[in-house]
Amino acid sequence: MSDKIQTNSRRAVLKTGLGLVAAGAALSTASARAQAVAQEKLAHELVQYQETPKDGNQCSKCAQFQAPNACAIVAGPIAPTGWCVAFAPKEG
Repeated sequence: MSDKIQTNSRRAVLKTGLGLVAAGAALSTASARAQAVAQEKLAHELVQYQETPKDGNQCSKCAQFQAPNACAIVAGPIAPTGWCVAFAPKEG
Protein backbone atom coordinates (compact mmCIF):
# COMPACT_ATOMS: atom_id res chain seq x y z
CA MET A 1 0.00 0.00 0.00
CA SER A 2 2.87 2.40 0.72
CA ASP A 3 4.17 1.88 -2.85
CA LYS A 4 0.82 3.08 -4.21
CA ILE A 5 0.86 6.18 -1.99
CA GLN A 6 4.44 6.92 -2.97
CA THR A 7 3.62 6.52 -6.69
CA ASN A 8 0.65 8.85 -6.37
CA SER A 9 2.77 11.41 -4.53
CA ARG A 10 5.43 11.37 -7.24
CA ARG A 11 2.76 11.71 -9.88
CA ALA A 12 1.19 14.65 -8.05
CA VAL A 13 4.55 16.37 -7.67
CA LEU A 14 5.35 15.89 -11.34
CA LYS A 15 1.95 17.18 -12.44
CA THR A 16 2.23 20.21 -10.19
CA GLY A 17 5.76 20.94 -11.37
CA LEU A 18 4.83 20.67 -15.02
CA GLY A 19 1.80 22.86 -14.41
CA LEU A 20 3.98 25.54 -12.82
CA VAL A 21 6.47 25.41 -15.70
CA ALA A 22 3.66 25.75 -18.25
CA ALA A 23 2.10 28.65 -16.32
CA GLY A 24 5.46 30.41 -16.12
CA ALA A 25 6.02 30.02 -19.85
CA ALA A 26 2.55 31.36 -20.63
CA LEU A 27 3.07 34.40 -18.40
CA SER A 28 6.46 35.23 -19.89
CA THR A 29 5.05 34.95 -23.42
CA ALA A 30 2.12 37.23 -22.54
CA SER A 31 4.50 39.71 -20.92
CA ALA A 32 6.77 39.76 -23.97
CA ARG A 33 3.76 40.27 -26.25
CA ALA A 34 2.50 43.16 -24.10
CA GLN A 35 5.91 44.82 -24.19
CA ALA A 36 6.12 44.50 -27.96
CA VAL A 37 2.71 46.10 -28.39
CA ALA A 38 3.63 48.89 -25.99
CA GLN A 39 6.78 49.63 -27.97
CA GLU A 40 5.00 49.93 -31.30
CA LYS A 41 4.32 53.45 -32.49
CA LEU A 42 1.69 54.78 -34.85
CA ALA A 43 2.46 55.59 -38.47
CA HIS A 44 2.31 59.20 -39.66
CA GLU A 45 -0.65 58.37 -41.89
CA LEU A 46 -2.73 56.97 -39.02
CA VAL A 47 -2.47 60.18 -37.01
CA GLN A 48 -2.67 62.49 -40.04
CA TYR A 49 0.77 63.89 -39.22
CA GLN A 50 1.82 67.06 -41.03
CA GLU A 51 5.04 69.03 -40.76
CA THR A 52 3.26 72.33 -40.16
CA PRO A 53 1.31 73.58 -37.11
CA LYS A 54 -2.50 73.57 -37.00
CA ASP A 55 -4.49 76.27 -35.22
CA GLY A 56 -1.42 77.27 -33.20
CA ASN A 57 -0.81 73.71 -32.02
CA GLN A 58 2.47 72.01 -32.82
CA CYS A 59 4.49 69.01 -31.69
CA SER A 60 6.89 71.00 -29.50
CA LYS A 61 3.86 72.05 -27.40
CA CYS A 62 2.53 68.46 -27.12
CA ALA A 63 2.88 66.27 -24.03
CA GLN A 64 4.06 63.37 -26.24
CA PHE A 65 6.90 65.30 -27.90
CA GLN A 66 10.44 64.10 -27.20
CA ALA A 67 13.09 66.65 -28.14
CA PRO A 68 14.73 67.12 -30.49
CA ASN A 69 12.55 65.32 -33.07
CA ALA A 70 10.65 62.32 -31.70
CA CYS A 71 7.26 61.41 -30.25
CA ALA A 72 6.26 58.89 -27.60
CA ILE A 73 3.40 57.52 -29.73
CA VAL A 74 4.17 58.43 -33.37
CA ALA A 75 6.90 56.62 -35.33
CA GLY A 76 9.73 58.24 -37.20
CA PRO A 77 11.20 61.69 -37.04
CA ILE A 78 8.84 64.43 -35.94
CA ALA A 79 9.27 68.12 -36.74
CA PRO A 80 8.92 70.33 -33.66
CA THR A 81 6.62 72.49 -35.78
CA GLY A 82 4.56 69.50 -36.94
CA TRP A 83 1.08 68.46 -35.81
CA CYS A 84 -1.16 65.35 -35.68
CA VAL A 85 -4.61 64.35 -34.41
CA ALA A 86 -3.01 62.87 -31.26
CA PHE A 87 -1.95 66.37 -30.15
CA ALA A 88 -2.31 66.83 -26.39
CA PRO A 89 -1.11 70.14 -24.97
CA LYS A 90 1.54 70.04 -22.25
CA GLU A 91 0.19 70.89 -18.82
CA GLY A 92 1.59 73.88 -17.02
